[in-house]
Amino acid sequence: MSLVVFDDVTLYFGGKRIVEGLSLRIASGDRLGLIGPNGSGKTTLLRMIAGTQKPDGGAVRVGKRTRVGYLPQDVHLEGGRTLMDFVRSSVPGRAAIERELAEAEAELAELADDPDAEDYEERMMDAAGRVGELHERLAEFEQIFSDHVAKSIMAGLGFRVSDHDRDVGEFSGGWKMRAVLTSLLFQRPDLLLLDEPTNHLDMPSVAWLSGFLQRWKRAFILISHDREFLNEQIDRVVSFEPEGVRQYKGDYERYKRQRAEELVLLQNRAKNIQREREQTERFVKRFRAKATKAKQVQSRVKKLEKMEEEERELNLQEVLQTRVMSFRFPPVERAGKIVLEVKGLEKAYGQQRVLQGVDAQVHRGDRIALLGINGAGKTTLLRILAGEIEKTAGEYEFGHNTTVGYYAQHHAESLDKTQTVYDAVRSVAKDASHQQIRAALGAMLFGEQEIEKVVGVLSGGERARVALAQLLVAPGNVLLMDEPTNHLDLESSERLAEAMDSFDGTLLFVSHNRAFIRRLAKTIWFVEDGKVVVYPGSLDDYMAKCRLEGLDPAAAAVSDAEVAARQAPGSSSGRSTVGTPGAGEPSAGAGRSERSVATKERRARRRSRGKRLRPLERRCRELEERIAKIEAAQSERTAQLSDPAVVGDDARRTELTRAYERAQAELEVAMDTWTEVQEELEALRAELEAP
Repeated sequence: MSLVVFDDVTLYFGGKRIVEGLSLRIASGDRLGLIGPNGSGKTTLLRMIAGTQKPDGGAVRVGKRTRVGYLPQDVHLEGGRTLMDFVRSSVPGRAAIERELAEAEAELAELADDPDAEDYEERMMDAAGRVGELHERLAEFEQIFSDHVAKSIMAGLGFRVSDHDRDVGEFSGGWKMRAVLTSLLFQRPDLLLLDEPTNHLDMPSVAWLSGFLQRWKRAFILISHDREFLNEQIDRVVSFEPEGVRQYKGDYERYKRQRAEELVLLQNRAKNIQREREQTERFVKRFRAKATKAKQVQSRVKKLEKMEEEERELNLQEVLQTRVMSFRFPPVERAGKIVLEVKGLEKAYGQQRVLQGVDAQVHRGDRIALLGINGAGKTTLLRILAGEIEKTAGEYEFGHNTTVGYYAQHHAESLDKTQTVYDAVRSVAKDASHQQIRAALGAMLFGEQEIEKVVGVLSGGERARVALAQLLVAPGNVLLMDEPTNHLDLESSERLAEAMDSFDGTLLFVSHNRAFIRRLAKTIWFVEDGKVVVYPGSLDDYMAKCRLEGLDPAAAAVSDAEVAARQAPGSSSGRSTVGTPGAGEPSAGAGRSERSVATKERRARRRSRGKRLRPLERRCRELEERIAKIEAAQSERTAQLSDPAVVGDDARRTELTRAYERAQAELEVAMDTWTEVQEELEALRAELEAP
């Protein structure tokens, strides 16, 4: 059954084509992923389904009884209700039943006070019957949408029991998003629209949401920059490509393979059209003046017109010149050796102590990733260092010749929506030249027309790029960055990592993107219980240390294997090589034929490979068993974390969360090691099969 039908839909926004002639059906049980660059129209498509955006042409038809739930990136939630009331009352129909019940009970009470009224008994029986019927309807309603289910979802998304009675207006933007997501999951709409739902979630909450959606039997459409999360959920991709909206079966990885094959075909087609065009143009130019060739010339002129029309329809030039965000930070001034000194730093909000006696030192060129669960104090620490909020106690001091640049999610959200893109960047870099501002905006994919757009009409990802452009024109030599990949698409996230990798200053950043952290971090600051624990080394080094601190011998063995594999020169697994005599060296059996010697050498090589194959196969089986065991344990922890009884016990929840994160680190290393072993196995097997 079709829940939503797009019938020849066309939409232009600010002179830009978003969709044209789009026909799309969304059926019950569909699990769709929307793919495309920021600003391509992904969020706009969700808005059209939600009814907040009307198409310029065609129609978007939503089934009469189809209930749609929409989670936008920007959530606006007014106070005046507790979290529990907000979630409970979000279910359509509950308010109407409760209102009817209140009216019926009021009527029954009024009749009870007037026993002498006309037809008293009959009216009393009718009123009592109506009250009873409404109570039954409400009981059935509450059986389906029970408070226990609501509390379980709230627990899974990280809310404590003490949050249930808090006013929703007291929560931060990220927690308001979680509140809205809780209400949507509780409502169980026929079609769920999710626009970057993991942006403000920590690892346990993302894992819980992933499991919840995998069990979800209804339809949903998902936009996410988290490649792993996307692959876990979807079975169809709707992609915004330069030639139009395309559809692909399978997950994101399968889409990438199919799209790469398509691009090869399109490139070949473009080359063929270009070659044919050049030949046709030469013919027309050569024989245009000859009357004997007039018919052939006219035929080829029409052929050229058809080629031009085909190129326009395919939009080949844009397909083959896809724009991606690409920039490099300018060289920065050299700072002193000690960039930052933090001593006894504390921050408290009333009785809540977020940071307690933090001591740390940052040296020139350090690349530090701040890790920890949501609410641990990572963002608070960055905001104090950036001068956005005041510390409660302690001190911090930046070293000689340091200039601090700061990027945070709220910078993109708090841009002046009345300014143009160009003016938004110029306002924070008054000393920058016009050429510098244009270069920064061009690197962020803002062309001549886009720079005159008003910020208020931009998507979340486009606003994030404006904020990054502000930083690019005046980065400073110490960068503080809080979740810089949020609201960016996958391609832009990878380009940002490349740019930050080339930055020659000092970097402190918060991110939940593991690939981003792996590429950049040389030191880990783990923020927990108000303290900062420093782990020198990369994310993988930190994971290995976590496993060792957990005193898990099996984990330590995996860690040792991975470390050895990564350190082995010239090989991911430290594989050995078997030497053979050089071409100019005499063999031991000089009297035998060269063919016999070659055959014997091949057999020796095969025996050697066979000996290396068996230990690798055994190691692969051991890793698979280990991975299965960890995944089973993680599933159990996820179930426990969604149990309201566990969530009410802060000590137990903290213990489970830490155990979850340690095990997740162990799982990642085990998976990486398994991949390396598997690759070596495949290479050896290919050698064995070779003649």
